[in-house]
Amino acid sequence: MKRILLSLLPLAASAHQRPNIIWLMADDLGYGDLSCYGATRIQTPHIDRVAAEGLRFTDMHACASTSTPSRYGILTGEYPFCHPGTDVAAGNAASIISPEQVTIADVLRGAGYHTGAIGKWHLGLGSRTGYQDWNGRIDIAPDSLGFDYSYIMAATSDRVPCVFIEQGRIANYDPSAPVEVSYQHNFEGEPTGRTHPHLLTKLRPSHGHDMSIVNGISRIGYMRGGGKALWRDEDIADSITAHAIRYIETCSQSQAPFFLYLCTNDIHVPRMPHERYRGKSVMGLRGEAILSLDETVRQITAALDRLSLAHNTLLIITSDNGPVLDDGYDDQAETLAGDHQPGGHWRGGKYSAYEAGSVVPFIVRWPARAKSGVSHALVSQVDAFRTLAAIAGAQVPQGAAPHSLDMHATWTGRSRQSRPYAVKMAQDHTLVLRTTDWKYISPSSGPVIIPWGPKIETGYRPHPQLFRIRTADPHEDHDLAPAHPKQVRRFQTILDGLTEKKQDSIKQ
Repeated sequence: MKRILLSLLPLAASAHQRPNIIWLMADDLGYGDLSCYGATRIQTPHIDRVAAEGLRFTDMHACASTSTPSRYGILTGEYPFCHPGTDVAAGNAASIISPEQVTIADVLRGAGYHTGAIGKWHLGLGSRTGYQDWNGRIDIAPDSLGFDYSYIMAATSDRVPCVFIEQGRIANYDPSAPVEVSYQHNFEGEPTGRTHPHLLTKLRPSHGHDMSIVNGISRIGYMRGGGKALWRDEDIADSITAHAIRYIETCSQSQAPFFLYLCTNDIHVPRMPHERYRGKSVMGLRGEAILSLDETVRQITAALDRLSLAHNTLLIITSDNGPVLDDGYDDQAETLAGDHQPGGHWRGGKYSAYEAGSVVPFIVRWPARAKSGVSHALVSQVDAFRTLAAIAGAQVPQGAAPHSLDMHATWTGRSRQSRPYAVKMAQDHTLVLRTTDWKYISPSSGPVIIPWGPKIETGYRPHPQLFRIRTADPHEDHDLAPAHPKQVRRFQTILDGLTEKKQDSIKQ
């Protein structure tokens, strides 16, 4: 059983000064996908408004270039490569975070916050992989990890089960259609995208994604049942946003502050935003999904304004990892992108060791305490744990959040101080270390290009790579490792120290 000892710190002298906190995280949104970050082929006026009123960061690093490990790092304050099982999770994976681990939700709840998780989860559910009680109460859900309320997708929209889970049970459960899930075999008589392509009435796969069909779209994995509980992709964003607003409204009636971990499905595949966006973007479905995300931000900020909560609400808008165009569905994202650069001026994309894989948008708005403007400080999402705890006036228990730093002064614009370094993990576990000036990629035997479909450079090489990232080579074109062996050894020693601690932890 986890033990949490919490106390108020001077930063939050009294309860009414502690802000509400909303961590609003998009899915696969690139550094260059927002107009406030330079996009011209798409306009995101509502996110731009938050950026204009808050602090926009240009050098924020996710913990990984894929979803599951990135989210693990945020909630636990631990680098995902230091914990076993943090690869991209299947929809029937067991909970990657154990109930004994301390999460930021635990700490904030212990400090008097009401805590909610709404939207994409993708960190596993239940105590055993493949043995979740989908038709009853799942034994390990977000409520076991510090969240008072949850309304989540088990994994991603391209993976079964295609139902929402509310408080550990399938939302709108249909007893006439019990749910079965497998990632090993299909269920007798169930059509798949591979065997029944004529049933794919909305999207067809470009690679993989040809298993169970739900809502005219084939997925990864197999499921049977669901009935009335099955989602309609076009309504996912509206459902997540509506539940988030309802949660905010409920919390506003309480004297306690709230922490909302709000994870949208946009702009992850399959991209099938509501029909009202159809034809509204020259970039097709991917552009429409970005517009859907912008509308979610509009509705959330409007709710905060209506409830007179905006002034003392810390609103953070970010992404879990970098962008990808063709990630498994033939939605013409590559063709219709035109001259749009989803990764901005960075090289690579989702899955990659190059910067576009893990440098993400990061916007902080807190009218009561945070400054507005632009920050070029080097920051990392792994610091969410200790930074939010400090802002809330909560003490982090000994041993928790081992890699997280308190960066609240930088995140609120009161300091320009950068993190000493940020460490990230690429899809094949290649480790990357960034300082304000240098970028180091550890050796890897992986392929140069992602082999299963996306046209993304991985950055993997069998030798160490070193780039003068900020001042001379932001596109990572000129490897300086042979000319700077001392820097290479220094950075590799830091990474070796982290991985050695991982091995010691596993042995224990």
